[in-house]
Amino acid sequence: MAAELGAGWKGKFGEFGQEAVAAASLGQVHRARDPEGRSLACKLQYPDMSSAIDADLDQMNFLIGMFRRFDSSIDTSEVQEELAARLREELDYVREAAHMRLYRDILADTPTVRIPEPIEDLSTARLLTMEWLDGEKLLSFKSADEETRNTLAVNLFHAWWRPFTTHGVIHGDPHLGNYTIRPEDYGLNLLDFGCVRVFPPAFVTGVVELYRGIREENRDRQAVAYEIWGFKGLTNEVIDTLNVWAGFIYRPLLDDRVRTVADGIAPAEYGRKEVFEVRKRLKEAGSVRIPREFVFMDRAAIGLGSVFLHLNARLNFHQLFGAEIEGLTADGVAARQRTALDAAAVPEA
Repeated sequence: MAAELGAGWKGKFGEFGQEAVAAASLGQVHRARDPEGRSLACKLQYPDMSSAIDADLDQMNFLIGMFRRFDSSIDTSEVQEELAARLREELDYVREAAHMRLYRDILADTPTVRIPEPIEDLSTARLLTMEWLDGEKLLSFKSADEETRNTLAVNLFHAWWRPFTTHGVIHGDPHLGNYTIRPEDYGLNLLDFGCVRVFPPAFVTGVVELYRGIREENRDRQAVAYEIWGFKGLTNEVIDTLNVWAGFIYRPLLDDRVRTVADGIAPAEYGRKEVFEVRKRLKEAGSVRIPREFVFMDRAAIGLGSVFLHLNARLNFHQLFGAEIEGLTADGVAARQRTALDAAAVPEA
């Protein structure tokens, strides 16, 4: 704290809890109050995390290199680049504060989702101070009645999909610990913005085009969508293989009925068959390079589905998604994205 705010840092707070109240991925969170009594959360980065990240990335590159010697069906070179870029961004709390401002702007008209306000005077590149939002852990509602669990799931759906379909932005880490719930109205507090991905507006239309191509069983539309995603050298065999994955990811959005995400499949088995099938087909069809844009879109979609599994929510995901993509255009996303990124002062990637 002294390194970030100076030797007299304690005088900038009314109170500061010496013991951490939570762990973050790269640091720990302390509860505090400003001189006026406002409740604050201070996320303080662990020392020398940059070197730790570099060491982790070296290990990851070594392990991936070993994997590719045994199985060349998946080219992960762009995956490595994407992971490295996003992990290094997580070290920059100035960027994370900008992401918080961005989300506060994007979701300003979504009262079911709240984002804490960053306190710039008490923040640095390794210290992020924000308002404290009271709430309970998401899993404490796992045994709540179905109506409550469904309400939470709808709020989660909006919190994740709305920034993407309107501004081409995703929260790339839909981890259970990144949410708390307001018991009075079951509104959602979204707390951590270290892993946020801004996509080219055309990519947003590619996600929607793939959804429509899968739904219509339109091979030409699927191929165009995969090209927008960044896949190269598409053959019919590769498209068929990618469709196994896409069918799994999009399945809850394709069914125009009330259902759970897993729809009767045991959570432990959910997605396992599809992963096995994709690996098997790729070995037969030849190597495919995974584009950078795929990495966190896929991770976030699976992570969000996992949260829905925990809640055992029963919703018409098709209608929810249809409402989010109505009237979507790349030009509209581009205009909103430029305005919002500038207003939030998000640094260039």
